[in-house]
Amino acid sequence: MTTAQHLAAIELLRAAAFPAVRGPTGPGTGGPGWALVELAGGADTEQCGAEHTALVDLLTVRLGEPDVLSLWSLQARVTGGEEIPEPWRELSSGPRWLHLWRIGGRWLAVGLADGSGSGSVEGADGPGCRLLAAVTETDPP
Repeated sequence: MTTAQHLAAIELLRAAAFPAVRGPTGPGTGGPGWALVELAGGADTEQCGAEHTALVDLLTVRLGEPDVLSLWSLQARVTGGEEIPEPWRELSSGPRWLHLWRIGGRWLAVGLADGSGSGSVEGADGPGCRLLAAVTETDPP
C-alpha cells in the first residue's frame, strides 16, 4: 500500500461506527469503542518501517505532534494478569511504542510491530512486521 492508501484506510476507520460486539470488521477487528486494522505486513521489515515513518510524518503534518506511548510496561501489566481494555490489550503484544493523536474525542494510534519480538508476523520468508492503526474512545491505560 502507498501512504495515500494508508491515510484513506485510517480515514475510513475514523469515520466508521464501532461494532456493538467484539469481532472481525471488514478491514480488521473491533468492538464497543474501538477498531484496529493492519495497514501493511510481511517479511520486508525495511519497507514496512519506511511506510510507518512516512505515515507518521504525514499524520504529524496534518494532526500535529503525536504523543509517543511505550508499550513495555503495558505488556508487563497484561502478562501480570491485569485487565487492560481493548484495543490497548491487543496492541500491547505488537509494537514497542505507539504514536498517538487525540482527535475529536477519539485516539488514533499508529504502531509498527517490527518482527523482532512478540507481535511479529511469521511467514515463509521469516519474521516480518505489521503496520497497525487503531481508533478508540478509551484513553490509554
